[in-house]
Amino acid sequence: MGAAREGRRALPFAQVPAALVTVRATGAHWATKACFEYMVLTAARGGEARLMTWDELDVASATWAIPASRMKTGRAHRVPLSTQALRILADAREHTGGAGLVFPSVRGKELSNATVNKLLRDNDIDAVSHGFRSSFRDWAAECADASSEVSELALAHVNSNRVEAAYRRTDLFERRRQLMRDWADYVTF
Repeated sequence: MGAAREGRRALPFAQVPAALVTVRATGAHWATKACFEYMVLTAARGGEARLMTWDELDVASATWAIPASRMKTGRAHRVPLSTQALRILADAREHTGGAGLVFPSVRGKELSNATVNKLLRDNDIDAVSHGFRSSFRDWAAECADASSEVSELALAHVNSNRVEAAYRRTDLFERRRQLMRDWADYVTF
């Protein structure tokens, strides 16, 4: 029997709203703070959010289409965007003009994962950015009126049951839209 796999440091979901307030109040670069909050609101992996470009977004339908090339699973993934996530994008558009990277570094390049995690460390938030996906999943299990299947699809996890996966033809997008609205409302009051 192998050793138990240790998860990434995550906050209990009840502490996530305070962590967002703390990060917003810092003097960090606008894109670092915005990217972190966007990652939390969308339950996205760091590389998905940090490397996001404007052409992946459809603000009119409140949808982010992540290309397969940037997904861990190698499959394209649609993310429903909450009102709060759309506000972050509107602010980012003011900074970037709506071209290139949505959340560029201070030098206009790709924001690094280390930069986002340093923001958390410097502000005594005992978690890594990826750990907030776990915070979301725990909240979804404890507080949301959503099935495990909807929650797992929100995280872009692949169904390991090959038979179920072969027959599932939907990504439950509208159910995920409601789940992400509820999560955004929970973490931003």
